[in-house]
Amino acid sequence: MKIDLERCNGCGLCVKDCPVAAITLQGKKAVIGQTCVECHTCFKVCPRGAVHDELVPVAGAKECNHCPVGCRIPEGLTGACGRYTNRKREMVRTRPLLTFAEVAQEVGPEPEILIERPSITAIGAGGTYPDYMPAPYIVTHERDGVEVVTVVTEVPLSYSGLKVKIDTDLEVGQEGAAITFEGRTVGMVETEEYGSKMLAIGGVNRLTGRHGFAAARAVAAIANREAVQLKVKGGAKLEIQVGQPPVIDGQIVEKMRVGCGSASAGLFATFFLDAADEVIVLDQHITSLFSHHASGRCLGLSPSGVELCFKQSTPGRYFGTHGKGWGGTDLADPLDIVSQVDISITAPGSTLLITETTGQNAAMYVLGWDGKYQPTELTPKARLAVSALAETCQRSRVAAVYVGGAGGSARAGVTRYPLRLTRAVHAAKAVLTCGGSKVFVLPGGGITFYADVEKVRAGSFTWVPTPATVAPIEYTMRLSDYEEMGGHMEAVKPFTAEEPVPWNRCK
Repeated sequence: MKIDLERCNGCGLCVKDCPVAAITLQGKKAVIGQTCVECHTCFKVCPRGAVHDELVPVAGAKECNHCPVGCRIPEGLTGACGRYTNRKREMVRTRPLLTFAEVAQEVGPEPEILIERPSITAIGAGGTYPDYMPAPYIVTHERDGVEVVTVVTEVPLSYSGLKVKIDTDLEVGQEGAAITFEGRTVGMVETEEYGSKMLAIGGVNRLTGRHGFAAARAVAAIANREAVQLKVKGGAKLEIQVGQPPVIDGQIVEKMRVGCGSASAGLFATFFLDAADEVIVLDQHITSLFSHHASGRCLGLSPSGVELCFKQSTPGRYFGTHGKGWGGTDLADPLDIVSQVDISITAPGSTLLITETTGQNAAMYVLGWDGKYQPTELTPKARLAVSALAETCQRSRVAAVYVGGAGGSARAGVTRYPLRLTRAVHAAKAVLTCGGSKVFVLPGGGITFYADVEKVRAGSFTWVPTPATVAPIEYTMRLSDYEEMGGHMEAVKPFTAEEPVPWNRCK
């Protein structure tokens, strides 16, 4: 890489972002040192276009093909990812492969099988108020000769909400855009996950805010797998129901993409090789140009003369745009992705296949003598490639994870010493469940858990006009550990097949 000193203004972005610390500022100008591995990070971040390729071979350098970046690593140096070192022109891993036994300590303790499941659930148990009172049901049950205790309560949680996952590449709205339920703001659009849009609904600031009741009702309804209508400010109208395909602006979404455009190029490379002379997979995140992509080059293709209008990420991979067009991009006409064609490299008569990552839309073209593509029918091999893409896509659906903060006063219904309960949960000596379902407890302070609402019986969540959402939670542990943490031993009752007797709250 080479710096154009006339263009460089010494902003220092390349210095900050260089993954191998190969760049320094000297006299307010960037200087690239001998440890450069040609990862092109500086080229991408420079706002003034001051970085250029200097095609000077470095003796002993070797191209790394373990990711799309394609670092050219000089002898003895390590690539941008920090994982591979060039040792005598061989790419050697910088870290050894570890067995599970070697990482078991970091993974943390696993709960005993004896306490993995509660004896009863909190569904229908009722709640505890004031908080110092014992939980509604505290029952013991003998398992393999060991006395186990389960403490249950339907607890109101102000610190609660939902992460809603919608499988689609269709645009729903800008990240951070407000989401309304019955005309009131109850959440926002979050960053996207793989092939899915993410919504954040509820949360303590919304529950205690102006539209708290609406937020609490929306959380409870979605968690109970009811059909709910939402509106994204400046974006789409959504009809969602956990376990069902989403409806976006009245359109039922049938397919979830199998991967981004780049992943699709790798997954279906052998199909694309026969489908056309060039293949473009349109995607709002990473669009691929097959002959330039690593998968195409590994199959023996030479890069075509096709250039795309999107910004290049790495060879054959381009950052997409968001919109209501093909593949979730802003392109209503897929051919608009092509900015130009060099007919000295790509001859007239060459074919081009453009497809979405879901394979739901695809188009084929033939290059004319004027250097422009003209539409034509998909060939049988092109149809086979698109069909393989479409058949591999999963059914689109809506999923939701309930997020609850149970690290507050509700612990007093379990024990007189709440911190001991928190420590027991994090040490896996007490297992927290939600409606009998396993949860993920976030590390750090307090007790904050994630629960897949599809694994909790429908109708188990509700809300109270404090406002807060109400979730059924259970703690299961050895009776001896419960006693040691200062549990309410006077309220313990034996578990029977019949409904256990609740703690008598009347004094």
